[in-house]
Amino acid sequence: MQTAPDPAMASEPSREQIDAGSGWLLLEFGATWCGHCQLAKPLVAALVQQHGVPHQWVEDGKGRPLGRSFSVKLWPTLILLRDGQEVGRVVRPAVADDLDALAATLAR
Repeated sequence: MQTAPDPAMASEPSREQIDAGSGWLLLEFGATWCGHCQLAKPLVAALVQQHGVPHQWVEDGKGRPLGRSFSVKLWPTLILLRDGQEVGRVVRPAVADDLDALAATLAR
């Protein structure tokens, strides 16, 4: 018996698409039920707004290949990419200062 594809996975970009990207991209791996993820939402929103960086939220968990390809272990994990290459990473930001390194990279 064949099962219907998971719509959330269908909208998830592939690693190949991410690697082929151009310009800036902030990937945010998390889960909708994650308390740490909810705490970080306004911090991430402020960073995205302040720097105008494209942002992609990715539902992560068991069977999600994109998170595994980036070795995501804890949520939220923010990965800053430039032209498909990782240039910064922050895990479980709790205060705005936790995102200073990403902001500094974007400001260069």
